[in-house]
Amino acid sequence: MDGNGRWAEQQGEHRVMGHANGVRSVREALLAATEIGVEYLTLYAFSTENWKRPTAEVEALMDLLVRTVIGELAELHTNGVRLNTIGDIDSLPENCRKTLQEAIEATKNNDRITITLALSYSARWEIVNMARKLATMAAQGTLDPATITDATISEHLTTVGMPDPELLIRTSGEQRVSNFLLWQIAYAELWFTPVLWPDFRKEHLFQAVLDYQNRERRFGLVSEQITPR
Repeated sequence: MDGNGRWAEQQGEHRVMGHANGVRSVREALLAATEIGVEYLTLYAFSTENWKRPTAEVEALMDLLVRTVIGELAELHTNGVRLNTIGDIDSLPENCRKTLQEAIEATKNNDRITITLALSYSARWEIVNMARKLATMAAQGTLDPATITDATISEHLTTVGMPDPELLIRTSGEQRVSNFLLWQIAYAELWFTPVLWPDFRKEHLFQAVLDYQNRERRFGLVSEQITPR
């Protein structure tokens, strides 16, 4: 979800205003995904690299996160939305962790759609942690390195239990994945748009999904193997 800062600057506002206006886009994306039957929506909300931003901006973002979760909780629950998080959640301020945990607990039985917030997340951080876990298991004799498979790795990532993404949407004209779900997006389709995140609306998500539906996903095969003549 990129472009909040640039959007605010274009409006002559502080960068934080861009983040605040981006909340509407989160709501729009969630509603659009729910309408067309998407079961998992993951939002890259705050990366480990974002901690390097000015302290005032980070603090404002954390405060916005808490207020948004509290403000949206009733609607999330009513609409059957299950809240989930991935990332180094322990690095977040205590009030953020508490609010998130309460919301996760309150929505845990909802099953219409799961929205996952990637917070203090980076794919390299995740992969390093996975490697440490497997190395520790091997050292303790509970894992034979020769038995490690793709599935073994997936089972020790923060996204365990979630399907790999089929579509990755990047806003604001940037055309890179920026350390997001590097293992999981191995076969994801990528869709880039110049639209800044605060301007992202339901029709943009519909457009991305429509484009995705018109692509041929071969997974290393040839067209004839996918659709035999």
